[in-house]
Amino acid sequence: MRAIWKGHIRFSLVTIPVRIYNAIDSAQTISFNLLSRNGHNPVAYEKKDKVTGEVLRSEDIIKGYQYEPGQFVIVEQDDFEKVKLKSTRIIDIEGFVQAEEVHATLYESPYYIGPDGDVAAKSYGLLCETLKQTGRVGVGRVVLRDRETIVLLSPHENGLMVYRLRYPNEVRRIQEVPGILETTKADKEQLKLAKTLVDSMTRQFVDIEMKDHYTEELKKMIQAKIEGKEIVIVAEEEPEVVDIMTALKASIEQAKKKPMEKAKGNAEEMEKKQRRKAS
Repeated sequence: MRAIWKGHIRFSLVTIPVRIYNAIDSAQTISFNLLSRNGHNPVAYEKKDKVTGEVLRSEDIIKGYQYEPGQFVIVEQDDFEKVKLKSTRIIDIEGFVQAEEVHATLYESPYYIGPDGDVAAKSYGLLCETLKQTGRVGVGRVVLRDRETIVLLSPHENGLMVYRLRYPNEVRRIQEVPGILETTKADKEQLKLAKTLVDSMTRQFVDIEMKDHYTEELKKMIQAKIEGKEIVIVAEEEPEVVDIMTALKASIEQAKKKPMEKAKGNAEEMEKKQRRKAS
């Protein structure tokens, strides 16, 4: 795994040399090229003046900020240079907070952090264990590509992760979602049944299949086209909407049957194994 950043974590007078690595495997993403329908040639995009239709070169294009409809202030490259922040290659931790204080909507890109060399390994391990035992995460800032970024430092298994965070003012309020404020108080009987259903479906996160079925099917479709095979289309079933009480009761009954079916299946499998051994 190749490091994408090298620097230090700093909090108070403690400094730990670290390297940052991509946590996301972008190779798993399927990408497509845009082609012309006739000839299947790669498509090129031209930047044009929307008023005159003139094709523009890169040097003919400047940046402008629209402060009123149709009114722009022009911002040149020299102007951007004036607001550049000095990159110190340091993740400055400003404080440690309880992990649950940071709302999930603020999390953006995850990265792995590793110690930069044997000398840093001991300090790195100490910070990792301290965060684990205190249940806290570090919040700080770092300058990346001339822009200051808020980051969160968190323990993960036997190492550390760093997340880029969104600024709170970038996240919309859930109260803006239509219908949220009109939500009525839950019926007591319905709530009781719903809790029973949730209890019956409770399991460990590791036991839930986390698999990208769409990408799997997409790969199969592409391979079928390469081999000239017919692509089978699966008809989408429209879910039936039923009365909430009826649905809850039926779901609970179904949940009760599944453990029995599983136990029965395990018993039959055990019996088959015993028969094979006997023979």
